[in-house]
Amino acid sequence: MSYHVPRGGLPPQSALTTDRARFTEAYAVVPARTLSDITASALPHWERTRLWVLARPLSGFAETFSQYVVEVAPGGGSDRPDDATEAEAVLFVVDGALALTLDGTDHALEVGSYAFLPPGTSWTLRNASDATATFHWIRKAYARVDGIDVPEAFVTRDQDVAPLPMPDTDGAWCTTRFVDPTDVRHDMHVNIVTFEPGGSIPFPETHVMEHGLYVLEGKAVYLLNEDWVEVEAGDFMWLRAFCPQACYAGGPGRFRYLLYKDVHRHAGLVL
Repeated sequence: MSYHVPRGGLPPQSALTTDRARFTEAYAVVPARTLSDITASALPHWERTRLWVLARPLSGFAETFSQYVVEVAPGGGSDRPDDATEAEAVLFVVDGALALTLDGTDHALEVGSYAFLPPGTSWTLRNASDATATFHWIRKAYARVDGIDVPEAFVTRDQDVAPLPMPDTDGAWCTTRFVDPTDVRHDMHVNIVTFEPGGSIPFPETHVMEHGLYVLEGKAVYLLNEDWVEVEAGDFMWLRAFCPQACYAGGPGRFRYLLYKDVHRHAGLVL
């Protein structure tokens, strides 16, 4: 598996300012080159680590989740990664190797590793290697439901989960699903969507789920509300609920993205 990995730095002074960056009421596009040194952040209780915040709960922007791209230098990491006890998380490794301790059990994470961490999980993450490691960290406040158990933690790999073709697409459009889509214990899905060259979403999807899409590989044109936007590896898209979306992957290689969406809960009401 090969995934885009941001490397920071700064564009040269000779670079054009014109870009594909967009921020609208319905969607946002954060191009790959936005993840530069001057937009990197740090977190409390993390050593030798920097991150880029792609999405965060904010009026007029993401409502249900935050998403980071985290870069951990050799010897870095955290024994106290998140003080938000009701936060659930997905970690997805795109470069290097990391050591995850999850409720006392050690897991060696590599490129393609995927870990789901339910709320209340005790975990640490360290880079014991001699090379930088990079992972996506998606966080959401878990929506508890009376009579529904919290899902258990697990660790798997992209390489070990067979992509499922969407109906009537002959494999041109597939989704790698890391949890059972009918399991209502989960209130978010973080999947990988793959389009072969020529594959498409052939209609404007319009639905209640909020989306975060990080392009792992390839390029495509994506419909966001009323605009067709060309996107490539390293770009991030945020789509608010009901924002129409469609896609055409023209090639030359396959197009893959990491997809977040909120699922399986009642719509919040003002009572």
